[in-house]
Amino acid sequence: MLRLPVLLAVALVVVVAAGCRTGSPSSAAGPIKVVAAEDFWGSIARQLGGEKASVTSLVDNPATDPHDYEPTASDGRRLATARLVVVNGIGYDPWTDKLLSANPVSGRAVVKVGDVVGAKEGDNPHQWYSPAVVEKVADAITARYQQLDAADAEYFRGLRRSLDAHALAEYHSVIDDIKAKYAGTPVGATESIVAPLADALGLDLVTPASFLDAIAEGNDPAAADKATVDRQIATKAIKVLVYNTQNATPDVQRLVDAAKANGIAVAAVTETLTPRGATFQQWQTAQLHALEQALARSTGT
Repeated sequence: MLRLPVLLAVALVVVVAAGCRTGSPSSAAGPIKVVAAEDFWGSIARQLGGEKASVTSLVDNPATDPHDYEPTASDGRRLATARLVVVNGIGYDPWTDKLLSANPVSGRAVVKVGDVVGAKEGDNPHQWYSPAVVEKVADAITARYQQLDAADAEYFRGLRRSLDAHALAEYHSVIDDIKAKYAGTPVGATESIVAPLADALGLDLVTPASFLDAIAEGNDPAAADKATVDRQIATKAIKVLVYNTQNATPDVQRLVDAAKANGIAVAAVTETLTPRGATFQQWQTAQLHALEQALARSTGT
């Protein structure tokens, strides 16, 4: 969780550095200055902006757990001077709201994924694992680009079409393949990051939702949920266990080890782009291929 003194200190630095201004972000000729809180949305924004946008992602280290991210003064300055900000919302990056409100400016556009999809705090925040949400967010970012740079609206429209037709083509193709071959296959997971993707793939995620949420939020799952998960692994009620390597607590590692010991295939995912600097589609497609291979091994198909 974000420690309040750190956040207040960062906010104070931003206000002082900005001179407590409430003006407009720089709109001088040149690329639109974009700041994404997380690199998975930053990658999408970069591809949709092309040469007309300069995109910076704040959380971009695969070794970082975004749930525990603490912003720096430089993060606050970047947000204060951006013309477009892309944040996840849904309780995932609450520090962005505080930093943006610490330096309000007119003319700054914000795409908040939670608002785009109508999700609120308490809902699953891992919406970048939903292919349908990725499409909606891409549309929202494109619309903002066109508002900020109306003269290049057709340029942005072309990049949006290219994202689907080319950049995300393999991503969608692998999703379709997995759904066609393995829909209904029972799988387990160590936290809720997997739930949106499991829905899209048609997989039967049998791990209790309360267990998934507890691990994702850094809480201790209920004893009954732990017993259910242990039983599912011991009886091979799941074909694959999917776990988040950026949240591999000792309890999570125990489940991974138990699954492997019982001959259950294990597939890994991460919260942010891996390796660092990969595009959204490179990252997601590699993970999907690994999951498909795990499903093939465990089902023999």
